[in-house]
Amino acid sequence: MDFIANIISSISNYLYSYILIALLIAAGLYFSFRTRFVQIRLFAESIRVITEPRKDKDSISSFQALMVSTASRVGTGNIVGVTGAIIAGGPGAVFWMWLIAVLGGASAFVESTLAQIYKKRGADGSYGGPAYYIKQALKAPALGGIFAVFLILTYMGGFNALASFNLTDFVKAYVPSDNATLYIGAVVALLAAVVIFGGGKRISKATQVIVPIMAIAYIAVALLVIVLNIGSFPSVIAGIFKGAFSFTSVAGGIFGATIMNGIKRGLYSNEAGIGSAPNAAASADVSHPVKQGLVQMLSVFIDTLLICSSTAFMVLCSGVDPAGYIDEAGNALSGAYIQDSLGVNFGAFGGIFITAALALFAYTTLVGNYFYAEMNISYIYKDALSCRSFMTVFRLIAVAVIFLGAQFSAGLAWDTADVLMGCMALINVPVCIILGNIAFKALRDYSSRKREGKPLEFKASDIGVEGTDYWN
Repeated sequence: MDFIANIISSISNYLYSYILIALLIAAGLYFSFRTRFVQIRLFAESIRVITEPRKDKDSISSFQALMVSTASRVGTGNIVGVTGAIIAGGPGAVFWMWLIAVLGGASAFVESTLAQIYKKRGADGSYGGPAYYIKQALKAPALGGIFAVFLILTYMGGFNALASFNLTDFVKAYVPSDNATLYIGAVVALLAAVVIFGGGKRISKATQVIVPIMAIAYIAVALLVIVLNIGSFPSVIAGIFKGAFSFTSVAGGIFGATIMNGIKRGLYSNEAGIGSAPNAAASADVSHPVKQGLVQMLSVFIDTLLICSSTAFMVLCSGVDPAGYIDEAGNALSGAYIQDSLGVNFGAFGGIFITAALALFAYTTLVGNYFYAEMNISYIYKDALSCRSFMTVFRLIAVAVIFLGAQFSAGLAWDTADVLMGCMALINVPVCIILGNIAFKALRDYSSRKREGKPLEFKASDIGVEGTDYWN
């Protein structure tokens, strides 16, 4: 196991030290300039679009699709990922998470708009994602299949194992037993199974209730921490920017760690460009593909600029030094760090609150991630969703992964998820760059219709796209 863990760790470090940093920043800048910074220019419009009702009552609304993608984005990475990045890279890592989020907003817009344009018609509404626009727009079904396999391995496998591990790692302190991980893993797996076996509709209904409640509560506590430490808050902000550009630290060694950890954890958290959120975006019922592109763009900001920043401010305002939270194996003791930080302001309640928050975040992540896997298994096996016996086995495997993930080690859990996520990005980002002009044309069509007061209804032929299941 140690041998495998070392190999995966080496691959992860190489991917994020060299390849993905350049690819994601370059793609984010390219999409930002080509869309004239749509993530800033149409930010208010993205909020307005969320409130629009769906036309088909049996389909998933724009808001529900947003909550499914946010459920997957807003997870354990927003707590242990952020604190881990600060432990490894210092406060400056927060700046790089912010930068990736702002640039990632444009990437999220492009991939989700493409997913809407090329979505497929199913018995229970629409579905789609990168595998489908790779197949239809690029005429590369084999590459679409490879992406679908990586997505299933990443979300139903790596990410759900990681979420289960993080949840178990927090909760086991409250379970006085040598077999705590077994008991907690079994309970979490059973609770996830209740929603997973209900399929996409039950997942969307569950997340639209849980996600807003947990996000508002978490942000409220972070604001309270800021108010209680308002005197030190300006120095916290200054420390984030100073740390982000501290080139002199150990000949750039700490500076490099700051960037790598900030971008790695930022990517894991907001998922922009990876190709996950488009699977939720394709299921929404909207009158124009750009509308869901704007909505999914907003999800990136909710995740990083609100939730991740809340975690960062909670720990940095406490004054607790992160340097002492690394074990002998070099792993970041993220849970202990944030629990001790909240304990400064709230005592024992701080530990209880963060455990409860992580439990909710992890739970919605587990079911949101499974939703993505279910959307892609039907690409590999066309009749999957209508085959009850196949889906029963598939869902049982998903539940088993959640149970087994609780037994992982910290380093192996994180590195496995990082490598699988990196493979998805290596496929999806170049594809989005190749197909980006289609999304740009759709954005121009949306903007011109809005400017001229025309109905915001889309026809694929207006931008030179033919053969879609919708928009004809």
